[in-house]
Amino acid sequence: MLKKSLFVPVFVCFAFLAVAMMPAAAPAAGPVELSYSVFFPPSHAQAKCAESWAKEIEKRTNGAVKINIFAGGTLTKGPQVYEGVLNGISDIGMSCFAYTAGRFPVMSAIDLPLGYPNGMCASLTANDYAMSVNPPEIQDVKLLYVHAHGPGLLSSKKPVEKLADMAKMKVRATGFSAKVVEALGGVPVAMGQGEAYEALKTGVVEGTMTPIETLKGWKQAEVIKDTTLCYSVGYTTGMYVVMNKDKWASLSPEVQKVFTEVSAEWPKVHGEAWDKADEEGKEYTLSLGNKLIPLSDKESDAWRKAVDPVIANYAAESADGAKRVELLKGLIKKNSSAK
Repeated sequence: MLKKSLFVPVFVCFAFLAVAMMPAAAPAAGPVELSYSVFFPPSHAQAKCAESWAKEIEKRTNGAVKINIFAGGTLTKGPQVYEGVLNGISDIGMSCFAYTAGRFPVMSAIDLPLGYPNGMCASLTANDYAMSVNPPEIQDVKLLYVHAHGPGLLSSKKPVEKLADMAKMKVRATGFSAKVVEALGGVPVAMGQGEAYEALKTGVVEGTMTPIETLKGWKQAEVIKDTTLCYSVGYTTGMYVVMNKDKWASLSPEVQKVFTEVSAEWPKVHGEAWDKADEEGKEYTLSLGNKLIPLSDKESDAWRKAVDPVIANYAAESADGAKRVELLKGLIKKNSSAK
């Protein structure tokens, strides 16, 4: 009886000792936090698209990922976004291929003046092209998706109604839009959108080749007077969303799958936003008393013929150049009716 009565407290002591010696449970892991550098200002429609993409990632991963957005170049300026992602300054970045001249020869074909009709077509075409060619020049990061603005047009401080009016005009331009300006007789001045307002205001440049949405999104309607509707030379600017490759590799396969699925959906979201912003840009510039100048059919043909050498020169620069141009033309045709 005594032995039995001693057994219970001894057993209890051993049980408590065993529990005490067990390793402490690890604290619950928090979400994976990622930084996202966006060169658009926070109020811009495309910054809002970046926010909605991030929220959708967070939603579909059930909070396993949290994305902190740094808009307006607060983490890295537009021309430094790609290098910032590459070097781990930010985990994710959105900016323009054209901001790093010469680095992306294959992707730069997107920016040719191929007559993009709207932002939806441009965004879908740019993403389809990027995923199709997947060139070596972007293998040092994880490309998530590409989008592109609606047709780049000429906005200026004085009216441009015919090709001759472009002669010697100093025009803000980047990437292939600089070659377009030159082909049209103007003098291209390289700078990002963030610098264009002040340059137009102070007369450093007399015009800008840009989608009409910038007249509201970047407030440029305040410092121009006219927009020439030169759709026949409508170019676009390819914009990447990329992730640091090591950060991508650190994500679980399940989380990577969510990123891939959401990213495949978002070029259309951007396309819708680009087209809505273009309409708002038109309304805004007209509300300030600025004018929209349509080109006659004859002038449109003259402008298109003037930029044909830009396209031909790109096609001739490499063995695959002509093939890339034809691919883009086919994708534009395919995506022209997309909604």
